[in-house]
Amino acid sequence: MYILCTPFFIFNYAVSLNFPCHSILVFYYNKNVAIVSLDFLRVVEIYSMKFLIADDHHIVRKGIRKILIEAYPEAWAEEAVSGSELLLKASTRDWSLIITDITMPGISGLEALKELKKTAPKIPVLILSMHAPGEYAFRAIKSGAAGYLTKDSAAEELILAVQTILKGKRYITSEVAEIIANSCTISTHFDPLETLTDKEFEIFKLLVSGKKAAAIANNLSIRQSSIAYYRGNILQKMNLQTNNDLIRYAIIHKLA
Repeated sequence: MYILCTPFFIFNYAVSLNFPCHSILVFYYNKNVAIVSLDFLRVVEIYSMKFLIADDHHIVRKGIRKILIEAYPEAWAEEAVSGSELLLKASTRDWSLIITDITMPGISGLEALKELKKTAPKIPVLILSMHAPGEYAFRAIKSGAAGYLTKDSAAEELILAVQTILKGKRYITSEVAEIIANSCTISTHFDPLETLTDKEFEIFKLLVSGKKAAAIANNLSIRQSSIAYYRGNILQKMNLQTNNDLIRYAIIHKLA
C-alpha cells in the first residue's frame, strides 16, 4: 500500500465531506483509490470504476467527464491532454475504460492505442473523434479499439457504448460495421492508403483539408521539417506529385 500526496481535487472532495484537512490521506490499494479519514479510521469511498479521458480540448474533456460521472456517480475520472500523457497515466491504474481522441499534439490517439495494446492489452479503449467513421474507424478497430464514436454522437449513445464495452463486448455501430465489412471484402484493387502509417494518414487528412505545413506542425506539436518529410513519404507511397494531387485523390475517394 502506498500513501500519496493529496491532489487538489481530492483535497476539495475531502473538505466537502467536512473532514479536517490534516486528517486526510489518499491511499492506492490494488490500483483502487481510497480517501481515508484518520480521525475516524474508516474508508470513506473506494472507486472501483475508473475512466481515463484523453483529448487536447479542455471543454471536450470536461463534457465527457460530466456525462460519465452523471451515469456513474461513484466513478473516478482522470484526464490527459496528449497522447504521451495518456500513455503515462495509463500505466498508473487498472482503468475500466480509456476514451481518447485521435488528433492530439505529438503522439496521436491511434499511435497511443497501438502502444496500449502492447503494454496494457486488457484495458478497453473507445475512440471518440471528430473524424467521420469512414476516415479512421477501420484503422482504429484493426488496431484494437473496443469501439468508435464521433463527437456529434448523443450523450445517450456514449453511455450505451460505455455500458457495452464494460460488459466485455465491442460497440460497433451499423455504419462502422458496414465500413469494416467493405474493408474486409476481398479485392484485387490496390489501395495506396493502406501503405501509410497512422501518422502519415493523419497528416494526409490534414493536407487534403487545406491546412498548410506550419499549421499542421503547430497542431501536432512537431517540427515543420518533419511535416515535409512525412509529406514526401505520402507522395511517394501514393505515386503522386503535389498537394493538389492528394486533394484530387481524396475527393474522388470521398475522403474530403
